[in-house]
Amino acid sequence: MPLIPFNIPFLTGDEEPYMLDAMRSGKHCGNHGWGMKCIQHMKEKYGFHEVFLTPSGTAALEMGAMLGGLEPGDEVILPSYTFSSTANAVVLQGARPVFCEIEPNTMNIDPDRIEELVTPKTRMIIPIDYAGIPCELDRIRPIADRHGLTIMLDAAQSFGSRDRDGSWCGSATPLATFSFHETKNIGCGEGGALVVNRPDWVERAHFLQEKGTNRRLVLDGVRSKYGWVDKGSSFLLADILAAMLYAQLQHAEDIAARRKVVTDAYFHLFAPYEKAGHLRIPHPPQGVTLNHHAFFVIFNTSDHRQRFLASLRQWNVNAYIGYVPLHSFDKGRKLGYRAEDLPITEDLGSRVVRLPLYAGLAHDGLPYAVDSMSAVLKELYAE
Repeated sequence: MPLIPFNIPFLTGDEEPYMLDAMRSGKHCGNHGWGMKCIQHMKEKYGFHEVFLTPSGTAALEMGAMLGGLEPGDEVILPSYTFSSTANAVVLQGARPVFCEIEPNTMNIDPDRIEELVTPKTRMIIPIDYAGIPCELDRIRPIADRHGLTIMLDAAQSFGSRDRDGSWCGSATPLATFSFHETKNIGCGEGGALVVNRPDWVERAHFLQEKGTNRRLVLDGVRSKYGWVDKGSSFLLADILAAMLYAQLQHAEDIAARRKVVTDAYFHLFAPYEKAGHLRIPHPPQGVTLNHHAFFVIFNTSDHRQRFLASLRQWNVNAYIGYVPLHSFDKGRKLGYRAEDLPITEDLGSRVVRLPLYAGLAHDGLPYAVDSMSAVLKELYAE
């Protein structure tokens, strides 16, 4: 019986020679040759103003929260249906996450529910692009503008997706973050990036990335020595990992095309069950271009979700439940939240499943995965 894991990292074949070159260069830390190649590629292709490669998407969020000026007592609006790193970046600055409801077509933040959460303490909105589906920035941005709020887009899952206006995800907000974890489309084991689209914030971003020093000014020939000028941390990606990342960036379209084969098969399989009212599948906003990072299914009951997952395991097919909403788990409860505070998020989170999806599945195992899911669905809804 074949084994279908939830994820297998994709290798293009260029990673090994690039990483060997980086190793032999003798320059292994951040912002050296291969890192500069990645940064230049991302700026030229995706229209980002400036890019800072970081050790992880988590680090990118933390650096962005610093750069956005969050302070103790501030409030930040974000969905509860996200990974803990999104909220931790806020908490680490002493600010308070204010959780907002999501909507079922995308599992992204519901723009209609944001403005009611704005208070005089609100400083930032952090929407996410769940499953690589762009959030509705055209509806979120006017709210931020009216109240003078910064948007930091958590685009951990949407590298290579495009919004309805054709802009690349991460190019149209003051701050945006990406993850290059091994589970993402483009990966280097661990890694991330902070995109800074405000020119007046770039210099300080360099200070924050370099442990709060103005070392960048020395490297640029502006100063003869550097010192401690701000808070910061070691928000740098090692050049050996940047070499691996560059190999992936060069093949981003091929990776997305392979993943599209999988999502197309899933859409075809699950659409009749959605039409029959048994479940829901993603409905991205019209006009967006997806990177095909993930495919989720929202079952009509949590019991059907559990039975689907259990039956799939018997076929050696590994699906995943998705996030446990942050507001109703341990840390969220300590912040004063109750499960009933966000009933839509709580309900959807209890019924959602993420299916196995990786580039290699398109050519090795997809028919078996689809046949297995089809058999489970027929049994599940036979009654």
